[in-house]
Amino acid sequence: MTPVEAERPRALLAGASRRWVRLLPWAVAFVLCVVLLPTTIVVLTADYGLNGGVASALAVAQSAPLLLAVVRPLHAWYVVFAADVAGALALLGVDFEQRLLWPFPPMELVGYVALCLALGLRERRRTLVLVWLATAGANVGLGFAAPHGSGAKELLFTILGGVALLLGGVLRERSEVQRRLVEQETISEAERGRRTLLEERARIARELHDVVAHHMSVITVQADTAEYRLAALPPDVREEFTSIAATARESLGEMRRLLGVLRNEEAHGELAPQPGLAQIGQLVEATARTGGPVDFTPCDAEVPEAVGLSAYRIVQEALANVVRHAPGAATHVSLSVSRLADGRGGEQPVAGRGGERLTVLVVNEPPPEPPAGPLEVGGTGHGLVGMRERVRLVGGTLDAGPLPDGGFRVAAQLPLTEEDLT
Repeated sequence: MTPVEAERPRALLAGASRRWVRLLPWAVAFVLCVVLLPTTIVVLTADYGLNGGVASALAVAQSAPLLLAVVRPLHAWYVVFAADVAGALALLGVDFEQRLLWPFPPMELVGYVALCLALGLRERRRTLVLVWLATAGANVGLGFAAPHGSGAKELLFTILGGVALLLGGVLRERSEVQRRLVEQETISEAERGRRTLLEERARIARELHDVVAHHMSVITVQADTAEYRLAALPPDVREEFTSIAATARESLGEMRRLLGVLRNEEAHGELAPQPGLAQIGQLVEATARTGGPVDFTPCDAEVPEAVGLSAYRIVQEALANVVRHAPGAATHVSLSVSRLADGRGGEQPVAGRGGERLTVLVVNEPPPEPPAGPLEVGGTGHGLVGMRERVRLVGGTLDAGPLPDGGFRVAAQLPLTEEDLT
């Protein structure tokens, strides 16, 4: 938004979502202007006996600014207020019946009340108070010059104007509070998603530590015992193994220090080995015991531990979502290894396991009965965030979304070779 656009005043209710609501202030202002302009001329000339030219000028000054009030209500108030006071003073020079309302005839009251309502919807409290004080001051001051004496009906200008200002101010503040609540909810949702993402990354880091630490420990042990297991090692080779063991131990220490920043108090007891493909069957059996049938197609291929761990967590989260949101639904879980397709739709002509991927597929059908509500109310609702983080970690892809029949599908493809794990 440019500075010129930021300074340009907006019309009343311009932020409304519905078009007819945005057009409503313009329609009301147009109708009031069209109705009050001729009515004011007729009443001031026929009933009050005011000169036609003066009556026409007052009618224009009191009615036309109502169109301006849609965009600049305070500027319109300056004109209308001055015209109303001038009209009251002009009526002092003519002889009109005592039954007629003075200092402000009925048609002026209608236009002024509408203007005060527009002011309440736009201006701050301080401005509204000053407007009402000016209204009351002018009304009381003119009361001392009343040609037929003053009474309670002469204070309608002040009373009705104050009510309109109060009503408009209350509506404006209520709308402002609702707008801020919506903004706060949006910010809270973004912060909740960010916190969930950070927590999932910390959890992944802890799990990867356990996976990598095992391999580093094996390297350390092999390097330390090489001189005892292998006979007649040259001194330079023995020194090389010693250097490898020292570097491995230093790397393990650095990993543990880094992990200490990520671990929280609840995670101190996570000492069990990290799960992989072999444990997915147990996960499926546990889910099936909750009442929903689960078909499982396992895969016995050897995969990197990081890939196996990611596959396990993806299936775990997908099955947890089925239990939460589609209890009792039939679910299909399958694991398979295939080659990455080339650009022509065929398989890549690579040797060995190059270009292979592990496909993790979890599909659930619609639940037998729509659940009354989620079975777990304490969840964050950001399970897909963790899935995407794990897939991105190993350089894979994730496709998750609802199916036309009301079910849900989660499909992840995880590269298996070191060259593809990017």
